[in-house]
Amino acid sequence: MKNKVIAVVVTYNRLKLLKRVVDSLSKQTYELSNIIIVNNGSSDGTTDYLTSLENDSNFIVINQENVGGSGGFYRGIQEAMKFDCNWIWCMDDDVFPMEDCLEVLLNYSDKSTDRNGILCPKRIMNGSVFISETKKINLTNPFKFIYNCCLTREDLETSEAVDIEGMAFEGPLIKREVVENVGLPNKDFFILYDDTEYSYRAVLAGFHVKVVSKAVMNKYNHQSTLTYKEDKIKNKWKLAYHFRNTAFFCHKYGKNIFFKYLGTLPFFVSMYAAITFNFLKGHKYSFSDYFLILRMIKNGIKGKLGIIK
Repeated sequence: MKNKVIAVVVTYNRLKLLKRVVDSLSKQTYELSNIIIVNNGSSDGTTDYLTSLENDSNFIVINQENVGGSGGFYRGIQEAMKFDCNWIWCMDDDVFPMEDCLEVLLNYSDKSTDRNGILCPKRIMNGSVFISETKKINLTNPFKFIYNCCLTREDLETSEAVDIEGMAFEGPLIKREVVENVGLPNKDFFILYDDTEYSYRAVLAGFHVKVVSKAVMNKYNHQSTLTYKEDKIKNKWKLAYHFRNTAFFCHKYGKNIFFKYLGTLPFFVSMYAAITFNFLKGHKYSFSDYFLILRMIKNGIKGKLGIIK
C-alpha cells in the first residue's frame, strides 16, 4: 500500500525562507498528499502569500496567533491527523529538503525491520553536517549535561541510520501510530525542548527514533547575516524558555530524586559563568538575569509553562 504523507510547516516572519521551503516540498520525488502551513501570526506579508496558495487543494493554511514552535506543531499535527495519512513530515521554515529526502526516508522505513516511529534526515549547513541530536539523554547524573552522548559525524558516515533519543523539529517524519500512542507535542513549551520531549516520549513508548544518513536536508545559517555578539543579543529572550523547559524535562523524566531537582546544574553553572563574564564586560546580560534563571528553574520544576510575560 502506498504511503500517504502530509507535511507540516510552522512559520513566523520568514516569508523569503518559507517560499523556499514550499518550493522544496513541491519538488519532492515522492509526492506529498498535502502540505499544511501553520502561520504563527506573521506580519511580514506571509499571510498574503498564503492566501494565494489556498486556491491549490494541496495546501492547507492555518493562521493563528504566535504560540511558538511548540504550539505550531501541536496545531499542525492535530490537523494532519484528521486526514488519511500514514506519516506526518514536520519542519520549521528554515530547512529545505533535497528532492529525494522524503523518498529516502520512506525507502529506509520499508526495508527496516525495526519498529520505526520517527525518521529524521541529516542536516547540512554551509556545506557541513549540522548536528544537535543526542543518542542517549542523561537522566541520572546531575553533574553531567543532559546531552552528553551526542550524535557525531562519524556515526552518520559509518551507519545507514542511527538511533537517537533527542531530535529537532527540523524534518522528522512521524508515523501516525506514534501520534496515536503518545499524543501531540506539548504546546506549552512555546519554544525549545518540545522536540526532545516528543521524541523521548516515542522512545518510552517503544518506537525507534533514527537519523537516516542518506536523507539530506539543508539548513539556513541565521548567523551568516549577524556578528556573533549580535546573534546572542537577538536571541537572549530564549534563555528563560531554555532554563524553564530544561527544568521541566528533568523533573518529569529524571530517574532519581537528585536529577529531578538538580538536572539543570551543569547548564546553570555554565550560564552563570557566561552571564558574569558578559555582565562585567558590559555586554547583553544584566544583574536581574541571575534571578531570572532561578525563577525559571523553579517554574519548570512546578510545571508552570506557557508564554513568559
